[in-house]
Amino acid sequence: HLVEPLGVSLDEKRVRRAGLDYWSQVPLTRWKNWEAFEQRLPELGDAFFLSAEAPRPIWEAAFTERSVLVFGCETAGLPESIRDAYRDRLYAIPMQDDGPRSLNLSTSVGVVLYEALRQRRPG
Repeated sequence: HLVEPLGVSLDEKRVRRAGLDYWSQVPLTRWKNWEAFEQRLPELGDAFFLSAEAPRPIWEAAFTERSVLVFGCETAGLPESIRDAYRDRLYAIPMQDDGPRSLNLSTSVGVVLYEALRQRRPG
């Protein structure tokens, strides 16, 4: 699910250049704006919001089979209004110190996704 306005182009040439050779297999849903997405969010699943500004680490999240991971844009992250509205569901990727964060968006998505999958692994 991608919420517009997007900060990247999804034209075929750029997607191919980015190495997304599996793009044709992605069941993509685009939302016109945050409000349209937010209205349907409860039926999509259990939302977890990710931000460097979060009060607790992802290790404290109890991900479910229907988890929806919500990330902000690459450069600015989630807007403050969304962080404030969902503070009880806001989590951060722990870092070793308070220095600069060097995780890009795709790496951050991978880290959180694999933590969610780890929690759901068979007994």
